[in-house]
Amino acid sequence: MSFNPLAERGIPLEQQFRSWSELNIEPYDTRAVHPYTRCRVIAMNGIEVEAIINSHQMARRTMDIGLKQVAAVVRRVEQQQQKVVNWLIPGDESTIANTIGYEQVAVDLTAWLARHEPDPYLKKVYEFALLEDFDHLYRYANLMDLMGEGRKAEEITQDLTEMLPGRPTIFQHRHPHDELRRPMTIHAADIQSIMNGITIVAAEQQTMNYYMNVGNRPVDPLARALYLEIAQIEEQHVSHYESILDPSMTWLTNWVLHEYNECWMYWSWMSTETDARLKAIWELHLGMEIEHLRIACEQMKEIEKVDPADFLPANGMPAPLTFEPNKEYLRDVLDRTISWTSYDAQFVDIKTLGPDHRYFEYQRKVNAGGSPTEIVIDRHREEFGHEYRLEPDGPHPIESLRERGPHDQFAYWEAVRSHVPEGVE
Repeated sequence: MSFNPLAERGIPLEQQFRSWSELNIEPYDTRAVHPYTRCRVIAMNGIEVEAIINSHQMARRTMDIGLKQVAAVVRRVEQQQQKVVNWLIPGDESTIANTIGYEQVAVDLTAWLARHEPDPYLKKVYEFALLEDFDHLYRYANLMDLMGEGRKAEEITQDLTEMLPGRPTIFQHRHPHDELRRPMTIHAADIQSIMNGITIVAAEQQTMNYYMNVGNRPVDPLARALYLEIAQIEEQHVSHYESILDPSMTWLTNWVLHEYNECWMYWSWMSTETDARLKAIWELHLGMEIEHLRIACEQMKEIEKVDPADFLPANGMPAPLTFEPNKEYLRDVLDRTISWTSYDAQFVDIKTLGPDHRYFEYQRKVNAGGSPTEIVIDRHREEFGHEYRLEPDGPHPIESLRERGPHDQFAYWEAVRSHVPEGVE
């Protein structure tokens, strides 16, 4: 199946504005919605937010009033799209329940992108952060149990995504210099790599922004502390992913690629959505985005004298992005990369770092006094006698990460470090 938005006719821009009643959409039912429908809503909200922020940044960096005016109209429509998408999330879905949805997005979206990434280095970039978000889901699932929601995390994710330790969050904290990766160039990169990069930056940025705003909402000090610690990792992930984007692109190139990415996402959702009402929303927004892409392309031709057809594929978009279970793949990534850390732009085994490496110095500073992501697991054991895990496919593939009794958190990492995968570069 192929789709080329450049060859399609969209909805004329002047027909795209909607009334407040049309925008104040009926939300989904938090207890009946399919987990991957929720994931599509959360992910698409991030895509729209990124597109809007990118447009505002472009407007702040151009003196061309004509470009400002055109972008302002498109941006206003995209604000309406974002409101529809975000307003699908119901008010009776608690912050922690929404958080479980965010982390399921992070796990299964990143896994799909990694599996479909043609560049070997970029594939490592995705796999590296994948294990970290996988661990976040497990930590938040334990917190949800402790908060007495009357609802377990698996009721939100079903058995589509396992909840097990990944690379322990306490050891994800790295010196900022070690979060920067090698960038791609749009003229050498596959369109799949470009779409993957824009998508993951938008998704991780949305998660970072979400935790920046909701992390102080819980009353329990441990819950606040857990959000605080994981929120710091989400900022690291934004730095990690945004550094793979081509920094030499012009603002108009960026605009065209963002509109192309929105077309890909809405087409993907329209192609895979199981809820008929939401599928109609994705289809409507796709029609709008096709027109936005046409407008961005025309502005690029007029202002920069560059035809976007020079870097957009003539044979259509990549295959639709799909939310689907990735349990087997995740277990493979765990087995291969559990002991990875990063040094500059490379991924290395933790054992290769000397005792004076900046990684350990940073660890000593931020983890002085303990880590909330470890404390939440200890508290769950104390209250329930065990951790909260969801492992429908069997015990953890790494023996040292299988559930045991209470343990010292640093002794725990020593056990993790004993598992040395082959082929780490």
